[in-house]
Amino acid sequence: MSLLLVSVLASALGAAPSSPDPRLSILDAMSEELERNRTRLKLGENAPPYFISYAVKDLTQSYVAARYGAIFDDWTNRDRRVFADVRVGSYELDNSINEELDFNFSLKGTSYSTRKEAPLDDDLTALRTTLWLITDEKYKGGLFNLLKKKGEAVYVVEDPKKPPSFSREKPSTYVGPEAGFTFDKPRWTALVRKLSARFNQAGKIFDTDVRVTADKEVRYFVNSDGSRIVTEQTFYGVHLFAVTRSDDGQLLDDSRDHYAFRESELPSDERLMKDAESLIQELLALRAAPAIDPYTGPAILEAEAAGVLFHEAVGHRLEGDRMDADAEGKTFKGQIGRPVLPPFISIVDDPTLGVLGGKSLNGFYRYDDEGIPAQRVPLVEAGVLRNFLLSRHPVDGFLHSNGHGRAQANRRPVARMANLIASSTKQVSDAELKDMLIAEAKRQGKPYGLIIRDIQGGNTNTSSFGYQAFKGIPRLVYRVDVRDGKESLVRGVEVVGTPLSAISKIVATGKTQGVFNGFCGAESGNVPVSTVAPATLLREIELQRVVEGRDRPPLLPSPASDPVQRAEVH
Repeated sequence: MSLLLVSVLASALGAAPSSPDPRLSILDAMSEELERNRTRLKLGENAPPYFISYAVKDLTQSYVAARYGAIFDDWTNRDRRVFADVRVGSYELDNSINEELDFNFSLKGTSYSTRKEAPLDDDLTALRTTLWLITDEKYKGGLFNLLKKKGEAVYVVEDPKKPPSFSREKPSTYVGPEAGFTFDKPRWTALVRKLSARFNQAGKIFDTDVRVTADKEVRYFVNSDGSRIVTEQTFYGVHLFAVTRSDDGQLLDDSRDHYAFRESELPSDERLMKDAESLIQELLALRAAPAIDPYTGPAILEAEAAGVLFHEAVGHRLEGDRMDADAEGKTFKGQIGRPVLPPFISIVDDPTLGVLGGKSLNGFYRYDDEGIPAQRVPLVEAGVLRNFLLSRHPVDGFLHSNGHGRAQANRRPVARMANLIASSTKQVSDAELKDMLIAEAKRQGKPYGLIIRDIQGGNTNTSSFGYQAFKGIPRLVYRVDVRDGKESLVRGVEVVGTPLSAISKIVATGKTQGVFNGFCGAESGNVPVSTVAPATLLREIELQRVVEGRDRPPLLPSPASDPVQRAEVH
């Protein structure tokens, strides 16, 4: 049925015409200002911009946080951030450089920097004025950088495989549904008070942070290719964090984090209270656990810890922009079609997945921050490297984006992970995996192997100005005695290693994949990500001692847990 026929029938039936979508007026104003600048912006004999894109992100954020049973933060804010990509030159060679760099060391033209914010009320003239001023600034800076870039080429040997500066892509048109935004402030205020009060009564735990966050982003995007996109997404989180200190001075912390795209999908109050109780017990157990010496030997990384390994050791090195940056180590450059992982391991990145196994995936989105549709990308198939994560910055052999240009707020998008999913064809049960751990430890003459059950996160160095390395920060590490398989909790170490060495020592995996949700910080800011992986047995892993604290724990118990104080009060 045609759109015209639908309208005729609606009129005949007396149906009220639907009101125009006010979001389209914002898109129209952005498009009109883009076209004005694309066709008329020109400085002397220099060329006008060959490409322009505008992104406006309307961000509403609320959170409430408590410590010691009292509210410490109660905050709501709304703002609109603007990013403008103004390119001069051509697709083959343009002005683009890393966001952190600028050829303008003379600081000319920098006496005033435009504010990258849009009006909160839908004043279209004010919006166009904002875009006009930012575009003017970006165009002048772009001309300067292009000329300097051409000048620097005098000193550099020409690379015949040098890819173009920017990819040619088909335009996208999408106007998504409006997303409702709720925040049950009375419920969450009462809950964070209750949860933080429970920590406060635990005695040895001396600090906490319990918070509930709610975010909504409405994103408007247009570009000179003809793309017009509106997306809306909500994002909720509940975060429990607590700190204690062992008698020998080591600082110990633990946390629970829950994420969801709808408020109704967050855990119940009862579940969160159980989380608080288990977190308290874990911290008290860690206080009593012995610190162990640095270790090299076999270890099982349970699902979330294995996910961090794949994220840090592999995922960041498959982000395509790194293949064309002089400061990067380019670990996998030139390795397409070659084995880079054991033959039973495969990895994909799929931002089109919103849920897996009933759990929300942080890295879900429909269009990336360059207006390219999200795509499932097979990265490693049966151990063989097949692809990179790509933005509109081409790399050798890959001239088109696969929808992974991402950025926080109004940062410049670069290729980033979304939902990184590792799978295995060499799967065994949890019991068999533990038996394999013990057998490998015996073979190496080790008195024990390790199981890493929980991990805080990690970081990695991918640059060429240092060692290619990664680090994971485990919270729950268990020593497995090779004589009887008994597990005992230990503390005081962190995982370190070089990526190619670590991933080459994967022996087998478990059968069940686990989800690690979080945020990843890199060149384009913090973006939500997920890593999915099964428990993984490594033939060898290295753990180094953490920075040792020697500070005394608090001398008195907290007022909430001091029996003398309570007796005096009563």
